[in-house]
Amino acid sequence: MPSALPAADLFTALFALVLVLGLVVKFWLASRQIRHVARHRQSVPEVFAATIPLAAHQKAADYTIAKTRFGLLESAFGAAVLLGWTLLGGLDTLNHALLAWLGAGMWQQLALLAAFALVGGLLDLPMTLYQTFVIEQRFGFNKMTWRLWLGDLLKSSLVGALIGLPIAALMLWLMGSAGRLWWLWAWAAWMGFNLLLLMVYPTFIAPLFNKFQPLDDETLKARVTALMQRCGFAAKGLFVMDGSRRSAHANAYFTGFGAAKRVVFYDTLLARLSPPQVDAVLAHELGHFKHKHVLQRIVTMFALSLAGFALLGWLSGQAWFYTGLGVGPNLAVLPDGRPTPNDALALLLFMVVVPVFGFFVSPLSAQLSRKHEFQADAFAVAQTSGTDLSAALLKLYEDNASTLTPDPVFVQFYYSHPPASERLARMQQAAA
Repeated sequence: MPSALPAADLFTALFALVLVLGLVVKFWLASRQIRHVARHRQSVPEVFAATIPLAAHQKAADYTIAKTRFGLLESAFGAAVLLGWTLLGGLDTLNHALLAWLGAGMWQQLALLAAFALVGGLLDLPMTLYQTFVIEQRFGFNKMTWRLWLGDLLKSSLVGALIGLPIAALMLWLMGSAGRLWWLWAWAAWMGFNLLLLMVYPTFIAPLFNKFQPLDDETLKARVTALMQRCGFAAKGLFVMDGSRRSAHANAYFTGFGAAKRVVFYDTLLARLSPPQVDAVLAHELGHFKHKHVLQRIVTMFALSLAGFALLGWLSGQAWFYTGLGVGPNLAVLPDGRPTPNDALALLLFMVVVPVFGFFVSPLSAQLSRKHEFQADAFAVAQTSGTDLSAALLKLYEDNASTLTPDPVFVQFYYSHPPASERLARMQQAAA
């Protein structure tokens, strides 16, 4: 044990350094974004002057600044909570309290995971409420009542428990029973669970929160069906979702996997766009499938999760991983001679620490996502009309109060979709 102390001290220093550095970078990026958006608030960019009113441009600027400032608070609060769980001993205290109450074993480990999720959810609750009922309300986007919000919270908590606890129990059982290569079996189980969830989510889970009605506009239905046939795409159904019940934001998306794929339109989207513009937005989504972006993301998820489980498999056996994060590993021996399991501790520490280090590679995934969006735009221009797609995107930018003048460096870190000016310029090139 003493030989592990230097490694633990080194890991503590590394963790603290990366956490602070990440927080500094987040504050720097947010301040750039706020200054850049505020600097361009007074006038609409020339390329959008004929289509975006000044009032809408200023609303988007104010909304962006408000969200970014709130993001600063969230980042600082999140870092403080993380320090509380780790180096300040919160997780260690919770673990020992549950050990004293339940003793060592599967029930104690499941209780630790559940208690961590419950406490974390309660700590995040004020932030969620402020974002929904203050920021979104102030800018006219929130349509939720307190009753609907509470109903969503209860349903999501119940669904999370019904789905999360069994998969957590399976992971813990594999960690304790599948030998040195438990992480490989756990990875296979995790991937199978995610693929199953992709198939059952549209039919069984999503309808718990929203109503999905078959698209009954026969003219639009005929257009959309013809477009999908032209693109070689088959879906199980075309549905309209009551997005306006919760928010004024508009969107369209594909959901499901394999034969369970569905096309879903927000009712707010259909109310705002013309049929040719809806066609263009759908063609963009079809472009992701045509370029196999969805398959690429699934394969990437498989590869990264395999690497993550392998890393977890190694870290879970290193004493410095626990002590370096302020948690004393369970060292007692069970009556049958086996060591007290640390599996739930390892899972929790891994889940909270990986995002700290992963923040610095986020520009890579954001850049890949923006590249995919450009490709999907080009496909939509080829299949429908660049003019319709441009008009639809501008309406969506206006309706969602998305700023037209984001800071370029902020974009590199956070934007999964290219800024409007870049998208329109690329669409013009694709059309030409």
